[in-house]
Amino acid sequence: MTHLVVFVLSLLAFAALALSMQRHQEDLFGGLLTSRATYGLAIGAWSVLALALVLVVREQGWALGLVSYSGHTSLGAGFIFGALVVFGQVGKR
Repeated sequence: MTHLVVFVLSLLAFAALALSMQRHQEDLFGGLLTSRATYGLAIGAWSVLALALVLVVREQGWALGLVSYSGHTSLGAGFIFGALVVFGQVGKR
């Protein structure tokens, strides 16, 4: 269960980090979000990543927890990157 929770949190965090970038805001929304919303997305994303780290380390310990966290965050970032690539290709047709 911990793996699923950490993976979902990683997905959400990297999606929020992507949305906090002006480039992706213009691609997805056609304009920029307010600076307050952008800042909130970035702070929220880093907070969720920290929460995921705490959860996985509490469950698996530092040694295995850090390895697991690294894998989940890499996979989450890869999924978000792929979604941005696909969305960019579909939006330009």
